[in-house]
Amino acid sequence: MIDALSKKAFADLGCTFQPIAVKFCYAKPEGVPKAQELLSFCQFLKLCQDKDESFCIDKDNDNCFGRMVLGMMPKQPFAASGQAGMDFGIYRTPAPNARIHNTVPTIIEGSINYVWFCPVSKCEFDPDLVIVVADTEQADIVMRATSYISGDYWESKTSCIFSCAWTYAYPYLSGKVNFCVTGMHHGMARRKVYPKGLHIIAIPYQKLDEVCIALKEMPWKLPALQDDEESKAIMAERMAGWARMQAENGGEIPPSEV
Repeated sequence: MIDALSKKAFADLGCTFQPIAVKFCYAKPEGVPKAQELLSFCQFLKLCQDKDESFCIDKDNDNCFGRMVLGMMPKQPFAASGQAGMDFGIYRTPAPNARIHNTVPTIIEGSINYVWFCPVSKCEFDPDLVIVVADTEQADIVMRATSYISGDYWESKTSCIFSCAWTYAYPYLSGKVNFCVTGMHHGMARRKVYPKGLHIIAIPYQKLDEVCIALKEMPWKLPALQDDEESKAIMAERMAGWARMQAENGGEIPPSEV
């Protein structure tokens, strides 16, 4: 469960499109209305942000391949041939498009039948993912939170197509935070889901507690990157401390664990 202070931290990011919690369900979540819209899967995140309310979808709501990625329908032979990717001009021949269809992360067919979307501010369940759509300054804070405690590297694993696979299936299966940039993915760009240049960051349940703790503890504005006199004084004092540590230890800063 996301605690109240963590919800406040996500809200304090000030994202134009609010953070959304996502839950994958075998059975329809009790008391959660089913969306009436027929859209591509990548559009439901934006729908939840716009509506500011909780809802779920099943395979009948999706008119694209998000439902295939999540195992709501089998892989489609013609799509997997790669012909469409070549005809769209995305790939030189069908082969590279076919390769993506054969290797893209997918979830076991039939194990997910409903996807529950809910604003983080209203979330009263344990999410499988929290997805943040952020500008660069906000994304810097969120991504630093993913490594503030663990030191994990930042990675972006994605492709021109199937942004849904890399935003939903990949982080859920791998336990790794993943992100992509709007305007660089064919389906979302064609449907104009978001303005270009935003970062879509998917935080899986395996990392969510760590990120929530970090957002509440870490400095959001790093003193070395600020121009005010107080921040400059803080850094001057810390750097003087480094010099003392070096002088006291033969010119070398001691290991961090000492």
